[in-house]
Amino acid sequence: MERINKLALAWHLGRRTDADTKKFTEKLKTATTGRFQVTTDGFQPYRKAIPQSLGGRVDFAQSVKVYATSKEGERRYSPPDVTAAIPTVINGDPDPDRICTSHVERQNLTIRMSMRRMTRLTNAFSKKWESLRAAYALHFAHYNFCRVHQSLKKQTPAMAAGLTDHAWTLAELLAA
Repeated sequence: MERINKLALAWHLGRRTDADTKKFTEKLKTATTGRFQVTTDGFQPYRKAIPQSLGGRVDFAQSVKVYATSKEGERRYSPPDVTAAIPTVINGDPDPDRICTSHVERQNLTIRMSMRRMTRLTNAFSKKWESLRAAYALHFAHYNFCRVHQSLKKQTPAMAAGLTDHAWTLAELLAA
């Protein structure tokens, strides 16, 4: 996710594996130009995949969270408390003030709230990978081109990025 215009630049549906991490970073490579900063969580495969895919044009850091131990009975439904977030420079010269994952974490909440398929224990939960992939594709297309954001002065991310001059209707999105 681009920090200023909130445009979701790339997404990948997969497992948290080395191979899927590499596929995602290759999509990010295709979707971007020039030098930019990337911050990820502490997932280890990013340390190899991002420098391989994006080379010297990326300033890369990880924000590694330290969690408190969960109280008995809270593990299943309550996330543990974060006690610290340790910024770690991996590659290049990232701006220390911009080493955070809050934009992506907010996007993950938006996904869970927008797509009931991501909610456990509901009848909308996706059982087929193809159905989930289609739901993600529709979500990100709608998010980028149709959904107006108050933080962007009533623009869509695509408008803020200069990709379009108006918020698309669903009919325009589906015709594209």
